[in-house]
Amino acid sequence: MYPVSVCMIAKNEEKNIEKCLAAVKPYGFEIIIADTGSTDRTKEIAARYTDKIYDFTWIDDFSAARNFSLAHASNDYVLILDCDEVIASLDTELLFSLISQHPESVGRLSIDNHYISNQTDMVYQDRLGRFFNRKLFHFESPIHEQITHNTKGMHYESYDIPLLVDHVGYLGSVTDLRSKVERNNTLLFKELEKDPENPYLYFQIGQSYNMIYDYENSYVYYQKALGYDVNPDEEWVQMMIIAYANALLHTGRQAEALQLEAVYDAFATTADFFCIMGQIYLANEQYVKAMMEFIKAIHCPVARETGTNSFIPTYNVGLINEMMGDTTAALTHYRNCGDFPMALEKVRALENA
Repeated sequence: MYPVSVCMIAKNEEKNIEKCLAAVKPYGFEIIIADTGSTDRTKEIAARYTDKIYDFTWIDDFSAARNFSLAHASNDYVLILDCDEVIASLDTELLFSLISQHPESVGRLSIDNHYISNQTDMVYQDRLGRFFNRKLFHFESPIHEQITHNTKGMHYESYDIPLLVDHVGYLGSVTDLRSKVERNNTLLFKELEKDPENPYLYFQIGQSYNMIYDYENSYVYYQKALGYDVNPDEEWVQMMIIAYANALLHTGRQAEALQLEAVYDAFATTADFFCIMGQIYLANEQYVKAMMEFIKAIHCPVARETGTNSFIPTYNVGLINEMMGDTTAALTHYRNCGDFPMALEKVRALENA
């Protein structure tokens, strides 16, 4: 068995930190908290689970705070968690077996990002590097910090670990989310001044605006990022192309969105992409093409967002059938959407017509 330290940074997280730490406790891991200036009950709650709480003076640098927490860990292997993340499942026996197989690599956990869309609890699953030997790695970049090998320029491999985390940070109030966006973008724009040709920074600024449904600004910054030679195999690029298409549709640029046909082959690997292409064709009244994309989505085994290979394309197939006057087929598809609220409303409306 390998001893593990869970390293966290915190500030005014009294709403979330107890659930996070309560889920960590059963595993017996050391818990390190770097508090960056809490004025609420965060430290009081954390003290129920660990006596290793250290004050860190905030200097507008998440990596500095992360590295501070690593420095206080007693164990070499560290797991990075945020206060708004809760361990949903973890196979420690398999984890320790994987450590011996990948001693100099970074472990990627699975993270379910929860948010609300169309009156429905939605999840977008991602993988993030969060587990490693602190003697080999550290964090760099003040915002959206990156794990970096201690030997400058050295590449490292990643592997998937059997850990699933629920992230609830996107479920905060509009005020909370706006405050987070303002904080993040302040740091991102500072980084952009130093590195104005970095597409990843433009992407993250777009993501910030997207979080508060500011689609006009998210469109602007996604477009800037896509103006560079980005690699479509990168997960963040795949995420961006879908978010960009969504921003185009929300800002009335559906005709412009058709230009994504030019990159179709590079991204047509997930149900998420088929769904957004279906939405684009639907918005442009190209119903046959839209239907084909939604059917592809239904049969695609790879889906990062909840419902992109089930109730979302099924609902849209029903919608197209309804628009074409086939209410019988529409009802069948709506009923196949389970408890998706928008489909339930359609069923009630058609049954009562």
